[in-house]
Amino acid sequence: MTENTNNEIKETTEISKSVYIDLFAGCGGLSLGLHNSGEWKGLFAIEKSIDAFETLNFNLIKKKNHFDWPDWLEKKNHDINQIIEDFSEELTSLRGKVDLVAGGPPCQGFSMAGRRVESDSRNSLINSYIKFIKLVRPKTIFFENVKGFTNGFKKNNVRGRAYSSFVEEELEVLGYKVKGQLINFSNYGIPQKRTRFILVGVENKLFAQNPEINSETFFNRLYENKESFLINKDLIVNPTLEEAISDLLQSNGTIASETPKFNAGIYGGIKSKYQKFMRKHKGDKSEIDSHRYARHSEEVKSRFQIAINEHLTSSEYRNRFNLKKSSTKILDAKKPTPTITTLPDDYIHYCEPRIMTVREYARIQSFPDTYQFKGKYTTGGKRRTNEVPRYSQIGNAIPPLFGEQAGIILKSMIK
Repeated sequence: MTENTNNEIKETTEISKSVYIDLFAGCGGLSLGLHNSGEWKGLFAIEKSIDAFETLNFNLIKKKNHFDWPDWLEKKNHDINQIIEDFSEELTSLRGKVDLVAGGPPCQGFSMAGRRVESDSRNSLINSYIKFIKLVRPKTIFFENVKGFTNGFKKNNVRGRAYSSFVEEELEVLGYKVKGQLINFSNYGIPQKRTRFILVGVENKLFAQNPEINSETFFNRLYENKESFLINKDLIVNPTLEEAISDLLQSNGTIASETPKFNAGIYGGIKSKYQKFMRKHKGDKSEIDSHRYARHSEEVKSRFQIAINEHLTSSEYRNRFNLKKSSTKILDAKKPTPTITTLPDDYIHYCEPRIMTVREYARIQSFPDTYQFKGKYTTGGKRRTNEVPRYSQIGNAIPPLFGEQAGIILKSMIK
């Protein structure tokens, strides 16, 4: 490790912020939450996608100076396997200096919402994750993945071992007390029914110093503190979709967007506490990042409007218009959304005949309006395996508002 890196970690400790590394960081949802908690300083983040890293870099590295990036690591997108291969010595030298490794491997191979494929190459990143933990040996671990991570894959009608149990056992062998639990983010101030597997690990040495602090402590404190956390921010526990995005209607008026031939939206009046919180530090007349409307044909808009007026279910919508394949859902204004996916065509706005914008996606995931997204809006075909457009960046993210709550609890455990 360079002398500069040692100094950076020392300075971080002096201002009482704990040090963490964000793995599979995406566009920065978890890191933004940890930053907002006021308790954490990033050392570096590992993210393979150029697009997602560009968003993280713009918001958290350039604007917020949130990471004390080490000299030995180029400030760019990286593959975790390449980092392990090229910098194992530097990673090992971080032992005893990193309080937390946060983040979980990409979830597409495990997701119940898509094609569950055990052979998906991304599933092997679990082994890369374990190798990284073995090298760095952080004091605590925060691991997130989809609900399907807790279900084994079926072969010949026999369900195999769940990957979650494999990770738990491997971390226990490395010297951590671990606890995994399914968490529904809609119970923590997020306007979305999004259930994720959260695993917290505490180094045995830390547990030995204070037996009251263990991985179960995290979940207990998280639940106990959620109401006071939200009350302090003047937020409610279970906001609805309407409370999240009703100030972003197309009927407010439109302006030219950053891309030719598309229109973007403008703000309407603030109609909820959640909207007030999301628009903090934004003027009513300021431009809204990534609030570009899709260009639907008149036929599609007519179809959407019928679906809205008649409250059609997905199957009714598909049968009504003889669609061969459609998982399209008409969203309910008075409820949180289902888990948003990386495909914007999966959802119809609750009162306007259109799909949702990137900014509306971001609101549902609790990204503040000051957070700007980079890269393409959408992509398709074979490019989906290489490109991570804005909708996908948001759909893959951990909601920052939940990340902030997690950051506060994790910090309290190692103080």
